[in-house]
Amino acid sequence: MERSDRAPLLDFEEAPSAEKPEGDAPDDRLASPSNSRSVVSAFGWSSGQGAPSNPLVTDQAPVPHEEGCLPEEVALEDSMVNWEEKDQIVSVFVVTFNTRTGNMLEWCLPKDMDLEGVEFKAIASGSHRVSTDFIYFRKGSYFGLACFANMAVESTVERGARMKSVGILSPSYTLLYRYMSFLEHQVRLQLQTPGHYSPLEAFYEDKRAVLPPGGDGIVSACQANAWGAVTNHSMHPEMKITHPAGCMSQFIRFFGEQIMVLWKLALLRRRILIFSPPPVGVVCYRVYCCCCLANISIPGIGVAVPEFRPFFYVNVADISALENELSYVACTTEKIFEEKKDLYDVYVDNQNVKTHREGLKPLLRLSAADKDKYHKLTEQRQMLLYSQEETGDCVSSEEDLFILFFLEQNNRIFQTLSEVANSSEPTLTQETVRAMGLDPHGDRLFLLHLLEIYGYDTLLVSDQLCCS
Repeated sequence: MERSDRAPLLDFEEAPSAEKPEGDAPDDRLASPSNSRSVVSAFGWSSGQGAPSNPLVTDQAPVPHEEGCLPEEVALEDSMVNWEEKDQIVSVFVVTFNTRTGNMLEWCLPKDMDLEGVEFKAIASGSHRVSTDFIYFRKGSYFGLACFANMAVESTVERGARMKSVGILSPSYTLLYRYMSFLEHQVRLQLQTPGHYSPLEAFYEDKRAVLPPGGDGIVSACQANAWGAVTNHSMHPEMKITHPAGCMSQFIRFFGEQIMVLWKLALLRRRILIFSPPPVGVVCYRVYCCCCLANISIPGIGVAVPEFRPFFYVNVADISALENELSYVACTTEKIFEEKKDLYDVYVDNQNVKTHREGLKPLLRLSAADKDKYHKLTEQRQMLLYSQEETGDCVSSEEDLFILFFLEQNNRIFQTLSEVANSSEPTLTQETVRAMGLDPHGDRLFLLHLLEIYGYDTLLVSDQLCCS
């Protein structure tokens, strides 16, 4: 049965807790670790460059099912349930569409919060074509979630339609989904009774963050390995529907074999821009899922390469910010971005993945190993679905399977590279490349990019690894 990509319209209560490159620069612009502007954890769930820790799970996170965990992860998960998630809401706001002035900020708390441009993030370009939507975005050092609704009205001043969006900002995006149903309810209230802000005022007073003085709202990356542990147990049904991780299965079914191309580009920390017309919510989830493809849980791996930063929804106001990014994944509803080729390396339009960089074009072709991996992934999914149908297994999860599949694949590659680099003969042969799950011929270019970007300068590549 297909699960909806859309969060349900529940009551107003929160869902239960569950847990600068220059123009067309050459393709080696990411090769040197010196290009990286910050050293981050392997997962890079940061919106800034360092400050207090930002726990990922709540003190009410579900205890993982033992049969769904790998033995070596038990200690990590035990430590995770002791973390306490603090409310981190730094702003709440209402945006409206005015027929004379366009998108405008109608109301916000706190009053002195810099929300310039948020009106164009909370109501995406083209949203007038849809009745409801939700948008993840970045605003400076914060992440935001806004719920949009469009209601027909008998008003000539409003030209027959009233459009509003209610949103929040936080230093972290990992728990924004918890407030999805509240925001959906509030935007409906704002459409029906404009100007009634008391529930939003009470929400802000209850949930507002206590940020460190002088910290400018900057938070550190998520604790190393934390996300891998979160996905190693079954998520509650509410979490599967409302949390971005719950759309991983739809994400992979949508792209099919092309998921293997996106996986390589994500691992190479390329700038990926996804275009789609509204609704934009499910496309924001695809941004999140792209980040999951690049997860590595081996300590020390990836700390010297550019952070793969999720920007979620972007518009023309974000052009100057994207110009300075070495690595990111974002989505947009504005077709003008396709012409801004200096802003991205890879452009995704529907299921079509393309690049204007000659050095990356060979990576868009599937290797024999890519097809084999995708076949194994679909086989594992079919086995899981069969097991769930026959035994009523509710412990295992499609989302866990997909995320762990790529996490283990990435770990396998870098574990092998590290072993070869520390051996007496640091040479990659056909056998070692196959041991990484790669094709010695079809994946040679990908491997060369990987060695350069991750700083494996001492490794030699056997002459037997030649292009097909």
